[in-house]
Amino acid sequence: MRLLVLGGTKFLGRATVDAALARGHDVTLFNRGQTNPELYPAVEKIRGDRTEDLSALGGSEWDAVLDMATFLPRAVRLSVEALRGVTRYVYISSVSAYAAHSTPEEQVEGAPVEELDDPGAEDLEHYGALKAVCESIVDGAFGDRALIVRPGLIVGPHDPTDRFTYWPRRIAAGGHVLAPGAPQDPVQFVDVRDLGDWIVRATENGLSGVYNATGEVMTFQEFLDKCLRVTGSEARLTWVPSDYLLGEGVEEWMGVPLWIASPGWQAANSVPVSKATAAGLTFRPLAETIADTLAWDAQRELPRAEGVGLSPEREQELLARA
Repeated sequence: MRLLVLGGTKFLGRATVDAALARGHDVTLFNRGQTNPELYPAVEKIRGDRTEDLSALGGSEWDAVLDMATFLPRAVRLSVEALRGVTRYVYISSVSAYAAHSTPEEQVEGAPVEELDDPGAEDLEHYGALKAVCESIVDGAFGDRALIVRPGLIVGPHDPTDRFTYWPRRIAAGGHVLAPGAPQDPVQFVDVRDLGDWIVRATENGLSGVYNATGEVMTFQEFLDKCLRVTGSEARLTWVPSDYLLGEGVEEWMGVPLWIASPGWQAANSVPVSKATAAGLTFRPLAETIADTLAWDAQRELPRAEGVGLSPEREQELLARA
């Protein structure tokens, strides 16, 4: 297939391009050339800013466009107008588009999505609603030729957010580790390589409609135990109740990565994925994701994300007072 990738050099885009090339597809990248421009020297690259002008794409034909990384409706409107001749449009959205997250049923494909109350919004505070608007634009333009992919947390090598990486790194460091909430609390994520590969195969197979594309649910205890086994660490876990952490002003999701405790978000790590698994989404062993992420982290080319995870001092302070 001839694939046009909007973005394609950062994390999920990178993993998707890797999968497309490995499967023998002819890939063209359209981006500004600002993120990892040295990648894919043999791949056709068209430079441009998709938020302003896509005229550089005129006169070319592709079997599918993979729209990897925008939550701006105005950018998606420009894209669908410029690429109406493309056979298939694949838009990478997010499970954040759902209107509610307190039960798994509220996050099944077809459940209500957020509505944007501020038409001029372009900020992360409105991320879910903006993603939902972008989905509607793609669906309106391409109909049954549109595939909407809703990932949850994406993890693995080259992750710029450090939300997953924090835990294997922290466990490997050993000592007394603050484990948030209760051992049975759910966590859910998908390896970027599994997701990228499935996106390409789903495009090949002509899938259309909406698919949740995140990982299988596991408990926080299962996740941290696997980190202990993979790293060989003798770290000691102390489970600290969510109410205490919230009372101490600890930030969810980023302050203590993967931890969610606020009312209304009880099922944010319990998103149903049976539709995607029935359509071929598979998952590599968790131990492989942990080991590969740690190996990448040891020689990473990116600076570590700021404000993610507890500092050693803050962690020990919370443990001492818990």
